[in-house]
Amino acid sequence: MSTGIKAIDEARRVAFQGEPGAYANLAARQAIAHATAIPKPTFEDAIDAAKSGDTDLVIIPVENSLIGRIADIHHLLPQSGLHIVGEHFMPIRHQLLGLKGASLDGIKSVYSQAPALAQCRALIRSRQLVAHHWYDTAGSAKHVAELGDKSIAAIASTLAAEFYGLQILEADVEDEHHNATRFLIMSRRDEYAPNQGKVVTSLVFQVKNVPAALYKALGAFATNGVNMTKLESYQLGGSFNATQFYADIQGHPEQPHVAHALEELAFHTASHTVMGVYPAHPFREDMP
Repeated sequence: MSTGIKAIDEARRVAFQGEPGAYANLAARQAIAHATAIPKPTFEDAIDAAKSGDTDLVIIPVENSLIGRIADIHHLLPQSGLHIVGEHFMPIRHQLLGLKGASLDGIKSVYSQAPALAQCRALIRSRQLVAHHWYDTAGSAKHVAELGDKSIAAIASTLAAEFYGLQILEADVEDEHHNATRFLIMSRRDEYAPNQGKVVTSLVFQVKNVPAALYKALGAFATNGVNMTKLESYQLGGSFNATQFYADIQGHPEQPHVAHALEELAFHTASHTVMGVYPAHPFREDMP
């Protein structure tokens, strides 16, 4: 099914951070099923793969409904050389995985990445499991498979169970079932989605170092009726005076009210750059 974005439709390889079977691997399968997912050890390695042309795309988790920001937003800055061409929201369903033949009652300890362990406190507490932090959810599944001990389990994805030959001892063990992660899909190709349907525009801007600069900059969107769904700030170059902002807005730059807002924004900022114009994911309609 075409996305309307050639960079995605024509992609053959997509990089993700983590071991095979990581949640980002599962997100890549869902969002870009026709492309081969390539694991990379770090976010930087995954991004570099897309920058260098080793892969056509990179898919990066940027925020989670429970823990907030995941990947540092500075990876999305213009100097990264990448552009946002899509987004994917994925509900996070944690599985308790064990060796074939293991029993739930026989599990004494569990391995996983710290956020996953934190999202499954009820299970860990009720079964009095000893929790061990590991570098990656899929990596913890791989580790349990290598240990060969039926008293040890991992918390990871269904895909990790598939990759490492583990069985699901208990399904959907997360404390909060509204747990979801947003992923951004990035490419070297600077391609805008067509001006049709629901579209998200992502941009970064730096305000001038004058009183009420941010108030005036944000007023560009308010006065033109543009809905801003996300705003984050971070410091530039270690300076407390140079602040850059990342924002997501609803609408396409070709729509008059968005175009007027961006024109007004330019007047009140030292710099601003559109990082991507891409179709809004259907999951947005189901958000509370």
